[in-house]
Amino acid sequence: MTNKLEIADENWSSALAVVAHPDDLEYGCAAAIARWTGQRKRISYLLATSGEAGIDSLTPDSAGPLREKEQRASAAVVGVDTVEFLGYPDGMLEYGLPLRRDLARAVRRHRPEVVVTANFRESWPGGGPNQADHIALGRAVLDAVRDAGNRWVFRELLAEGLEPWNGVRRLLVVGSPQAGHGVDVSDFFAQGLASLEAHSAYLTGLGEHPMSDPAFFLEGLLGNAGVRLGCRYAVPFEVIDVG
Repeated sequence: MTNKLEIADENWSSALAVVAHPDDLEYGCAAAIARWTGQRKRISYLLATSGEAGIDSLTPDSAGPLREKEQRASAAVVGVDTVEFLGYPDGMLEYGLPLRRDLARAVRRHRPEVVVTANFRESWPGGGPNQADHIALGRAVLDAVRDAGNRWVFRELLAEGLEPWNGVRRLLVVGSPQAGHGVDVSDFFAQGLASLEAHSAYLTGLGEHPMSDPAFFLEGLLGNAGVRLGCRYAVPFEVIDVG
């Protein structure tokens, strides 16, 4: 029997979405972001890498700027105009103090109530193994949210004029096998799809791959979650309260 999803709390006004690669948010979450920007919530994107290792036929020097451009266009489709890149190497992201510091710095700068990130569990809902960058990034996000609120961790951030921020109330983790909540995106499926399709060079580079057909992939993913939430399309989230 399919587990039901609970309706996710949307009583907040600002979020920072932090993921490892361009396109990580577009495989489902972008439809929810379109809903939220339509509610006049302030959403910003932060990407640890530029996804430069993601297109086999292009060198990283060519792929990185192209994927950054596609990500900015993709974000604009769902009403997001702040897109930042940290410049960590794609495919070699490591959990550690430098990444935690950079993420804590961003949390202090943006001062969000909610942090959105992607699945960092060892596997995907279907059972396949997760990718190393996703795991490292998500673990660092969890710790950086706490670091951002602690005056005596990364004291150099104080010298930069960044006071601690304890205002993050929860993390919303998209694509998690432990998802128990959902957001109804029945009216925002088209925007979510268009946001994914904006990654045209990346999708072309996938070749014969199930994820290279955006409409087919999102129909299945968001449709299945919709059944669990009791609507046509939904985005499933694992909710982690941190307040």
